[in-house]
Amino acid sequence: MSRRQWLAMLGIGGTAGLAGCLGGSDGEDGEDGEDGEDGEDGEDATATPASSGDGEDDGDAYTDDSDEGSDVGDELPEVSGEYVGVEGEGFQTLNPLYNTSANAGSAISYALPVPYTFDNNNELFGNHYKEITTEDGGNVWVIDIRENLKFSEPYGSCTAEDWVYQIQELHQQDWATTGPSPDWSDINVELVSEYQFQAELPEGDLLWPESYTPSLRPVPKGLVEPYVQEQDDKGLQEDEELLELQYTGNLGPYTLDEWQRDAGTRYSRNDEYYLRDADDVADKFGNAPYFESAAVEVIPEKSSRLAALEAGEVDEVELEPERFEEFQQKEGIQALQQPSPYNTIISVNQRDNGWQSGPGNLFRYKEFRQALNMAINKQEVIEGVLYGLAKEHHTWQPRFSRFYPGEDNIEKYGVGDLYGADVARERAQQAFERSEFDYAFDGDQMVTPEGNQVVLDVKYNSSSSTQELKTDFYRQELSDNLGIKLEPEPLDATKFANDYWSAEPEGGTDTIQGEEVEWTAPNQNNPGPRSVTSKESWDMSVIYGLNTYPRNPLTNSVFFGNGATSFYNPVGYYPEFDLSGLFDQAQQATSEEELQSALNEIFVGLNRDQPYIMRTFSDDLYGYPANLEGPIESFNSGWDFPAYYKK
Repeated sequence: MSRRQWLAMLGIGGTAGLAGCLGGSDGEDGEDGEDGEDGEDGEDATATPASSGDGEDDGDAYTDDSDEGSDVGDELPEVSGEYVGVEGEGFQTLNPLYNTSANAGSAISYALPVPYTFDNNNELFGNHYKEITTEDGGNVWVIDIRENLKFSEPYGSCTAEDWVYQIQELHQQDWATTGPSPDWSDINVELVSEYQFQAELPEGDLLWPESYTPSLRPVPKGLVEPYVQEQDDKGLQEDEELLELQYTGNLGPYTLDEWQRDAGTRYSRNDEYYLRDADDVADKFGNAPYFESAAVEVIPEKSSRLAALEAGEVDEVELEPERFEEFQQKEGIQALQQPSPYNTIISVNQRDNGWQSGPGNLFRYKEFRQALNMAINKQEVIEGVLYGLAKEHHTWQPRFSRFYPGEDNIEKYGVGDLYGADVARERAQQAFERSEFDYAFDGDQMVTPEGNQVVLDVKYNSSSSTQELKTDFYRQELSDNLGIKLEPEPLDATKFANDYWSAEPEGGTDTIQGEEVEWTAPNQNNPGPRSVTSKESWDMSVIYGLNTYPRNPLTNSVFFGNGATSFYNPVGYYPEFDLSGLFDQAQQATSEEELQSALNEIFVGLNRDQPYIMRTFSDDLYGYPANLEGPIESFNSGWDFPAYYKK
C-alpha cells in the first residue's frame, strides 16, 4: 500500500511525536496533528484553501445541493492584498514527485494544484484534467486534459504525454522511489491523443477517481527525461527546478517566489492562470486569483498562531475546541466547523494479551462490545467533553456520506433506549452466556469466575487533555452502568504505537466461524492470529482514531476487506458475518446499485459487530477573517480557493 494511503488511515489525538507521520489528530485537541491526510502528496484534506478539498476526508457535500462557496456577484472583485496560510512546522521538500507530507502538499498547491477536486455538491471539478470518465463499469478510465496548459520555458505546452511519461517511466519503474509508485504498479496506461490518455485497471472500480490514484501533479517530460535515462533517483529528488517549483507556468493561481526552509513560502499572483480562460467553470474564476500575493507562514506555537489570527496577520488557523466559542464571538473572525471522517473510538484488545482481568476474553463477543457502547452516553460526551463540536458515530461511515446505510438499519448504541445500566447489563449477560467461563453480576459489580470485580486498563494520550477528560468520563460510566473498574493510564503515543499497537509478524492459522483461516501476509499491524501479540499487554485504548473514507468506502478494505486477515487489524477482530465476501461483492460491482447494496450490508454488519467501539466524529475547527469570502462549513470548502477574496 502507498504511503499516502497509510498516512490517511490514522488519527492521533494531539500526538506531536507522530504528527506528519501517521495522519494527525483526531480533531479533539486541535494541536500538533495534520488532520485528514489523503489525496495527492498526503496534503491536508480538511478543507484548508491550499488543499482545495483534495483528500479522502469529506464533509457536508454529500447532502449539500446548494451553491455555496465564493460568490462574487455580477462584478469580479478587485485584485489586492495577500492571503496568508499557516503551518505548524516547516517543509522537508516541495518536490511534487516525492512529497508525502500534508503541510508541504498544501504549500505546493498554491503554485501547482492537484489536477482535480470535488466541489461543494460533490461533483468532480476539473483543474488540469477536464474530465475523468468510464463507460465499462470502471475497468478503463479516460482522462481528458485541458488544452491551454503551459509549463514555464523551455518546456512548452503541458499535454497528456507528460502524465503518461511520468507514470510509465517513474511511478512504474523499480529504480524510482516516487510517492505514487505503489498506486500504479499494475495499471496499464496508454496515450490516446495529445490531450487524452487512458488507464486500464486490473479490476473494475466505479470509485477510482475518488481513490485519488489518478491525482498526479503535472511535471514536464523534458525536465525528468535526463534522470530517467540515468535512472538517477537521488538526482531527481534534489533537482532544483522541482524543489523550487520553477516550471509551473500557468498551471497554478500563484507562482512560488521563495521557500525559506523553516519559515515558509512566498508567492506572487500568476497573471497567466489557465482557469481564467476555461469555458466550463463558474464566472467567479474570471479574473482569479484575487490576491496580489500569498504566503504560508510556519508558526510552531499554537498560542502564537491564534494571536496572529486575532491580529489580522494570517488568514487561516486551526482552532481548539475549548476556544471555538470564544472565537465565534470575536469581532472580525469567522469560526467554522468542517466535518471530519476521522472517528473517535475505544479500541478493545481481542488478542491473547487483552482482557487481563480473568480467564477468557469478553471483548471477543460482539454482544459485550455492544454492551460497552451502551454503557457510555454519546450525547453527554459530545456536550460535556467535546463542547458540542462532534457528531454521533454508529457505523463505519458518518451520516453525511451517501453510502450511510440509513437510520432504520442502524442500532444507535449509547443513545436513547440503547443507553443505560439495564440495557447494557442485559446485553453483557448475552456475552456471558457465550463464554465458557462464569462471568456474572454480583450486585453493582461485574465479577470474574473467581468472584473478583472486573478491572480493565485504558490507555490515553498523555499529551491530550481532551482524551484525559473523556477517559475519566468513560471510567465513571462503566462503573455506574456495567460495574467495571476502569484504570486510566496516560501513555506517550509513540511508545503505545511501538509496544502495544503493533507486533512482530509471525503469521499462523486459526479457526473462525468453523473455517480454518491462514495469515499468509502478516505485518506489524496484523501480525497473525489472536495468539500473536504485542510486546506489552493492554485492555482498552482511546489513543487512535481511524479514517472511514466516506467518499470511497472501498478503501476500508484495508481494515476489513479480508476479514480477520485484513492488512490493518491490531486489535485481533474476527468478524461474525461474511465481511470479506461482501467486500468482494462491492469491489466487483458494475453498477451504483450493486455497490450500494453490498456497502449497506457491510455497514449494517459493522454496526452490529462494533469491531472498535464507535463513539463520535469530531469536527475540524478553523478560524478565518470575517471579511474573507469563500470558506464554508463543508469538507469541500476550499475547492474554489482561487476565487477567494476579501470584502
